[in-house]
Parts: sequence; C-alpha cells; structure tokens
Amino acid sequence: MMQWTFDILEKNRKLMASFLDNFSVAQLNRIPEGFNNNMIWNIAHVIATQQLLTYKLSGIEMTVDSNFVKRYKKGTQPENLVSVDAIAAIKSMLFSSVEQTKIDYAKDIFQTFELYTTSTGSTLRSFEDAMAFNNFHEGIHLGYVLAMKKLV
Repeated sequence: MMQWTFDILEKNRKLMASFLDNFSVAQLNRIPEGFNNNMIWNIAHVIATQQLLTYKLSGIEMTVDSNFVKRYKKGTQPENLVSVDAIAAIKSMLFSSVEQTKIDYAKDIFQTFELYTTSTGSTLRSFEDAMAFNNFHEGIHLGYVLAMKKLV
C-alpha cells in the first residue's frame, strides 16, 4: 500500500517540477488576479506541508529547514520574489524530501503520531493516514498551479 502512496507522490512531484523547468522566474513569481499566491509558492507549500504532516506530527525533526517550512506553511503568502537559486533548491527538495521519507519509512521511524484534524475535517491517526491525505492535498495545489499556468 505505501509503495503505491509513494508512487503517487513521486508522480505529482514530477508534474510540479515540470513547471519549474518550463516557466520563467517571472512567471513562477507572478500572482494572477484572483489568487493569493503564485506557482512557486504552491510548489514550495507542498514540500512544507508534507514535512509538517509526516515528520512534525510524528514528533521527528523535519528533513527540510524550519525557516523554509515557516515561509511556505498553511496561512502564508509570498513575501518576496523567489530567485533562480531558490527555485533550483525547491526543485531539488521536491525529490530529496520524498527520498528521505521513503528511507525513513523503511527504517520504521514513524512510530508515534499526534492526532490531527485537517481543515477538510479528516482526522489523521497515523503516518499512513498523513501520507494519503498529503497526496490529496498535493493534488489540490497541482490544480492551483494548472489554473495559474494559463494566467501567467
């Protein structure tokens, strides 16, 4: 089951990375009319959220920088333009965060979990629940990015 969950996550991350490859820095940073954020924020946000849902709720140190998570967690908005170098780092984190989660899952480190009810009313009770919900969440943000690509 988890192999399938990780496979979906990797496919979604590849789709997200394709936007980083095919849109300019200006396009990735542009906030289209009617939106509160931009393409690059949505892409970085999925990394931050996955870390919070899996590592933080399991009581384990996150594998990405906590300042990055603070900048892109739920309730934040773009503060300033994201540079070429930062975009490259985000692209790398799209994949390195998944690989590290897979390694850590195989090591069976996700033993405890703090119950968490999401804004959609789903209660997460385990790492596996968090990963399943994370894929749903990433699909929502992929949808935002797809909508924005026509407006930037």
